[in-house]
Amino acid sequence: MEEYIELAVEMIKKGFDERKIKARLPRENADEIIEIARARIRAKDKFSRRDLWMDLEGLRYATHEAVAEYRAKRVKPESIADVSCGIGIQLIFFAKYAEEAYAIDIDERKLFYAMKNAEKYGVKEKIKFIHGDSLSEEVIKQVNADVIFSDPARPPEMPERRLEDLLPSPLEIYEAYKHKTDAFIFDLPPQIRREKVPWKGEFEYIDLYGQLNRLTFYFEPLAKAERSAVLLPKGVRLESNPDLENIIEWSEPKEYLYEIPQSIDYADLINELFHTVKGKLYMLLREKRRVLATSDDEIKSEYFKRAYVITGIVKFHPLRINEFLRREGFGRATLRISIPDSEYWRFRRKVENNLKGERRAYIFQYKDKAIIAEPI
Repeated sequence: MEEYIELAVEMIKKGFDERKIKARLPRENADEIIEIARARIRAKDKFSRRDLWMDLEGLRYATHEAVAEYRAKRVKPESIADVSCGIGIQLIFFAKYAEEAYAIDIDERKLFYAMKNAEKYGVKEKIKFIHGDSLSEEVIKQVNADVIFSDPARPPEMPERRLEDLLPSPLEIYEAYKHKTDAFIFDLPPQIRREKVPWKGEFEYIDLYGQLNRLTFYFEPLAKAERSAVLLPKGVRLESNPDLENIIEWSEPKEYLYEIPQSIDYADLINELFHTVKGKLYMLLREKRRVLATSDDEIKSEYFKRAYVITGIVKFHPLRINEFLRREGFGRATLRISIPDSEYWRFRRKVENNLKGERRAYIFQYKDKAIIAEPI
């Protein structure tokens, strides 16, 4: 079937319609082949390999390769079971460092894809593949692992994220396997309130290419701190330290501007960040989607998402912003503001009206002002 998947990939890339693609494929597998092909095309930024097996749902929920590699290196288990493995990416990377691994999924097709992918990465012989409900006695008795990992499915958006709403629920997984081990790892929604998690351990928030990607909860035997933030692919890590003096001060905009990663904000590690950087930082803005700090002197740190020099501050109005940009010779503008989708393009068109040149400005909103900055 591999040759048909490769054929479908090429035909999709060339713009053939589905009817013509199906005419070149085995009738009984055509739909599945086309979906795997579409998933491979979309997966180019998620995995280093181009020959993995997955459907579109499996791709959506699969762990990014950079995250999978980081967590596998951190844990390096002797044996581990993934009780909701999907197409298997995270377990495959765990298996690179483990002596033995268990892949469990209730979806037989997903488990088959996990097996094919394990073969591609060269770890298939280390993994026992189990089709079934990970909460059933029949499955539980087959597992003898030091660590239990689960990345449960998230329900549709709800007012509040709760453990009991995840599938399978971490609460049920813990009860089912606690007689086998005290080392569990759960992928949780980053928005979940930490006080809702009833166990002791570490909350590790992971940023990937500047976006919050994962919250991983490690039970106490695997924990290194109460809270942590990791920035990938840089690989830098920040840990909570309750003994630090609170040195956070707030200020109006100064000469320089810094975007603080969401993982650091969600992990409540801003004070730890201020202690880590070499220079005097001030807090400027803390919103759900954006956290900004400022300073008099330039501060360099690998913990910042981006750093800027402030070129001007004007009234937050598209015409006043546009006037400043044209006067200062900016040709492009990137909006770093929270604005309703219905208003975004109209606002942006006014900001960029008659701009010329390659110089790019970044626009932030602070109270009733627009901060105009250039990246350092």
